[in-house]
Amino acid sequence: MARLHAVLWDMDGTLLDSEKLWDLALRELAAEYGRELTEEVRHALIGAAGPTAFRILFEGLGIEHTPESVEYGTAWMERRVTELFAGPVPWRPGAREALDMVRAAGIPMALVTNTKRSLAELGLDTLGREYFAATVCADEVPHGKPAPDLYLRAAELLGVAPDNAVAIEDSPTGAAAAQAAGCALLVVPCEVAVPDAPGRTFRESLIGLTVAELEDLLPVRAGS
Repeated sequence: MARLHAVLWDMDGTLLDSEKLWDLALRELAAEYGRELTEEVRHALIGAAGPTAFRILFEGLGIEHTPESVEYGTAWMERRVTELFAGPVPWRPGAREALDMVRAAGIPMALVTNTKRSLAELGLDTLGREYFAATVCADEVPHGKPAPDLYLRAAELLGVAPDNAVAIEDSPTGAAAAQAAGCALLVVPCEVAVPDAPGRTFRESLIGLTVAELEDLLPVRAGS
């Protein structure tokens, strides 16, 4: 069995219970346009990166997708989410203890998020930058999740092979990205169900997670 060389963490919905803040901002943005955000569109947005997210949002709301509308929506969302992230963001159950457990074991960690850098920094104010040897955001790679770029870049920054790293995700988009990069995968669903598939191991929460469990995921990669 290959030794576990790194743990790569998603942020929203995995470490932080921040999807509810994104939900509030998205519903308020929809109201700005005189529209109502449906549950179908909201669920499709979970885990999506900026450009893809606005395409999904505007198509779902029946708004013309233009450079001008995307620029306005991006600025509006960044301003509102910054306000919502200003205070401490709630943790997902067991997340803080899981970070402490991995750090105590001396295993390098990276934060791998589809959130842009300026907003991810607000999340790091709650999480603590000291946990992560690297952080990678969607606006720092050519393509966000579900493309593998974020995870490949995180592995590169840590100097590890992706297939010796475990990614921890909560969404279908993030799960697809981690597997496309070749990482072992632990899925802890938050707001939406994640389809079962080869190479995916599921947990109800991070409470009680152990290093041994993470090590055991390495041979469970798709295609093993």
